Amino acid sequence: MLVVGNDILHKAHQDGYGVGAFNFVNFEMLNAIFEAANEANSPIIVQASEGAIKYMGIDVVVGMTKVMSKRYSHIPVSLHLDHGTTFESCQKAIQAGFTSVMIDASHHIFEENLELTAKVVKYAHQEGVSVEAELGRLMGIEDNISVDEKDAVLVNPKEAEVFVRESKVDYLAPAIGTSHGAFKFKGEPKLDFERLQEVKRLTNIPLVLHGASAIPEYVREAFLKTGGDLKGSKGVPFDFLQEAVKGGINKVNTDTDLRIAFMAEVRRVANEDKTQFDLRKFFAPGMEAIKKVIIERMNLLGSANKI
Repeated sequence: MLVVGNDILHKAHQDGYGVGAFNFVNFEMLNAIFEAANEANSPIIVQASEGAIKYMGIDVVVGMTKVMSKRYSHIPVSLHLDHGTTFESCQKAIQAGFTSVMIDASHHIFEENLELTAKVVKYAHQEGVSVEAELGRLMGIEDNISVDEKDAVLVNPKEAEVFVRESKVDYLAPAIGTSHGAFKFKGEPKLDFERLQEVKRLTNIPLVLHGASAIPEYVREAFLKTGGDLKGSKGVPFDFLQEAVKGGINKVNTDTDLRIAFMAEVRRVANEDKTQFDLRKFFAPGMEAIKKVIIERMNLLGSANKI
């Protein structure tokens, strides 16, 4: 059942759990996400970035999601534009059938971010669509970062309060120390949970954790065993994700973990049978690997059995 993003996240906000927002770039990833949600009895947010939309075509992205949402009609699902960069990008997604969009103007100064976000919110709300925005810059907190540098990078809770009140955004991604991709931290992982709790207190809306890939050890081992190279990458530890949910995170973006798990299986099949060229023999194990990661994440975040 395709629903507005806020329908899913408001409930998570009220009841204090996190919902996985899973990116996809092809049918196999989308199918694995829905199968995992069905097995875990969990609501889901499926995400497509501007790059994924360019790769698949926006009509394919929306069409596949609608077909899958009808197949699993008991599962609340929202189709979300991940990191929309312009008003026009968000508008196009909404017109195509997305039920949630993110306008990412976090690289602009506060006033420009607020102005663009408010413009997207006004249009989206007229169309019955929810909006996500971001404050601060995503880059991992290191041991040698100064207090001034930390405050320049991470979200300012007071600014978040003003931003949410004036933009009327539905959910906010506050920068608290994560970064995108697999290569997050040079030293030990650090997240500013006190800052997160203050943002939650002052905004009282669903919050979003970007850069939340965990790179579980079994996924890492499978990838490395088949010849992959993660260059010593470190994801966000599971206990950090749970602590983030306790602190007010309700939407947890997950992309890198799915890609790594999928590619580990594709490589395994390729290594074990050099004569194999049936794509299904590669992709079916990849889907199962993604499902395993997602179900584990749903249980971890607390969204399992919330339908």
